[in-house]
Amino acid sequence: MERTKKVSIRGKSLGTTQPLICTPLVGSDTDQIMSEVAKIRPKEPDMVEWRVDFFKNLGNTTAVIETASKIREALGRIPLLFTIRSEKEGGQPISLTEKEKMQLYAKVCESGNIDLIDCELFHDDEELLWLRQVSKEYDVRLILSYHHFHLTPGYEEILNKLLKAESYGADMAKVAVMPTSTDDVLVLLKATQDAHKQMNIPIITISMGNLGAITRMIGWFFGSSVTFAVGENHSAPGQIPIDDLKTVLKIIQRSAGV
Repeated sequence: MERTKKVSIRGKSLGTTQPLICTPLVGSDTDQIMSEVAKIRPKEPDMVEWRVDFFKNLGNTTAVIETASKIREALGRIPLLFTIRSEKEGGQPISLTEKEKMQLYAKVCESGNIDLIDCELFHDDEELLWLRQVSKEYDVRLILSYHHFHLTPGYEEILNKLLKAESYGADMAKVAVMPTSTDDVLVLLKATQDAHKQMNIPIITISMGNLGAITRMIGWFFGSSVTFAVGENHSAPGQIPIDDLKTVLKIIQRSAGV
C-alpha cells in the first residue's frame, strides 16, 4: 500500500497506510468557530478543515485572516485546511465571485496561517495553474477536488477527475460523491484502488451519505489518505463522530495487521 510520494504537514504524513482524520469547523462567526475549536482540540484530530463558506464575514478579507490566525494559534501543531466549497459542489451560498474566491485563497496563503487549501477542479486552466503557483510560493499544500452531491459518476469519470488533479500539479486529489446504491460504493472504492496504484500523489475519496459511510471507515484500505469525521458539527452527509471513527479504525487496522 506504499505510495511513491508522501506529503508531510506539521509532522503528519499523507500517503501512508495510516489514514488521517479531519474534522470540520462550520461556525458562522469567529466566536462560534473558536468554541468549536475548543471542543474539537481535546479529541485530537489529525487535521482540521475550516469550511469558510459557512463564515458570514467571508467578504471581509481582514476578518477571514484574523480568524484564521486565531484558529492557527489554538490548533498548535494540528494542520489547518482552508476550504471555500462552492454551492454547486455542496457548499453554502456566498456573495463572492469565483475570481474573488481565488484572490482570497491567495491572501490566506500569503498570511501564513494555513497549511492546505482545497479548490475545485471546475475552474479554468489559467486559474488553477495560477493558484498552484501562489500556493507553492507560500508553501501551502493544494488539494484539487471534485464533489457530486446527487449521484456517483462512472468509474472512468472518477478516475479521470483524480488524474486531472495530478496533472495540474496538485499535492493531493479529492473526489466525494453520493451513492444511490451499494454498487455505487463499490465503483468509488474500485476507482480509489486503481488511482492509488497509478498516481504519485495522495488521494482522498469519499462516498457520502448513509450508504457511503462505510468508505469513511475502510477507504484507507483501498488507498484514500484522509477520512472526515464529526468533531463538533458535520459538514457533509455520512460523517461519523470522531471518537466512534477512531475506535472502528483501530479495530479494522488491528484485524488487518496494519
